[in-house]
Amino acid sequence: MPVSASYFQSYSVVGVLAVVGVLFVAVAFGANRLLRPVVPTPEKMLTYECGVDPVGEGWAHTQVRYYVYAFLYVIFAVDSIFLFPWATVFANAQFGAATLVEMFIFLGFLAIGLLYAYKKGVLTWT
Repeated sequence: MPVSASYFQSYSVVGVLAVVGVLFVAVAFGANRLLRPVVPTPEKMLTYECGVDPVGEGWAHTQVRYYVYAFLYVIFAVDSIFLFPWATVFANAQFGAATLVEMFIFLGFLAIGLLYAYKKGVLTWT
């Protein structure tokens, strides 16, 4: 068997699986459309939002401070994501000093972000 035939045969398996997957989804959607009851009522046509009937206008005000809390969470999440691999590399004798310097630079950037949040008054609990 030539090399090109086995090469394309491996892709044919992927192609057959893709076609089977698309057919499975199409059959599932078709069966759903044929078997579901279709009885539209005015209550079914209402907008459903968390179990509460829609009353008033659809505009909702969001406090900006929630985005700031999310930003602070991202700062600490990124910090923890980088601290765990750093701790495993730091144990290696070859990389000890270099990883220590890199981590202090990284923690410095995080400290700058935290200092900025403190100066803006985000970290005050009022």
